[in-house]
Amino acid sequence: MAWGIAVDTTLAEVEFVSDLLWGLGVVAVTEHWQNDGTVTLRTSLGDDVEDVRRTLATLPPGVAWRMEEIDDADGTQWRRHAEATVVSERMIVVPSWLDAPATDHEIVVRIETGATFGLGNHPTTLASLRMVERLVRPGQAVLDVGCGSGVLGIAALKLGASSALGVDVSVAVLTTSVENAETNGVADRWSVTTDALATIQHAYPLVLANILAPTLIELSADLKRVLKKDGALVISGVLDGHYGHVADALRPLVEVERIVIDGWVAAAFR
Repeated sequence: MAWGIAVDTTLAEVEFVSDLLWGLGVVAVTEHWQNDGTVTLRTSLGDDVEDVRRTLATLPPGVAWRMEEIDDADGTQWRRHAEATVVSERMIVVPSWLDAPATDHEIVVRIETGATFGLGNHPTTLASLRMVERLVRPGQAVLDVGCGSGVLGIAALKLGASSALGVDVSVAVLTTSVENAETNGVADRWSVTTDALATIQHAYPLVLANILAPTLIELSADLKRVLKKDGALVISGVLDGHYGHVADALRPLVEVERIVIDGWVAAAFR
């Protein structure tokens, strides 16, 4: 059995709740409209449940949610509809269970989600990948905070980074990221840890953080601390309306680039 989440909400709140679920990195959200005008949103969660619980605890009082056990087959139906994601003329992300499309893309990143999320198709991840492509420099060390499937750090490695450290709270998530690194031929340069960001002492020239706005604000002091002088911090997972609060928390760093896709923001700070 796998875990899923069901959220009962109103028509007025459905977009907000759906955006919140997408921001957690899920790969599919289904909507079930009820006769009384309410909407139930459902998504599968794999094994990475605790971060989801913490986030859903912040929902408005009128929004009810529950964890559900679902058949593994039901939880993976979305895989039949997954497609490759074109990041740019140079890079494409391909689900590992699909045949690689005939393509002229120089960088092909193959990703298995396993117990986590991150195929590259959600606006937050897509925008982050475009930022990474523009900002990574050959020989750089990269820190990927809240790495999930490892798609951002692995892409950075395939673009020329010398090493990347993935940080996540879930061992299952990190196991999937290691398998993805092996699939992409960069396992010797990809390392992982469940240690808290506060314990990391090394400073990095490129720091990636595709996580929700409240967590970005909570970790802002450490994100600035682990960023090397003159380095770049890429943040995403932020709805446009919440972006100002995140930018304020990251001062004195200043925004040098911003991408907005479907209301989701990714930005680079220095």
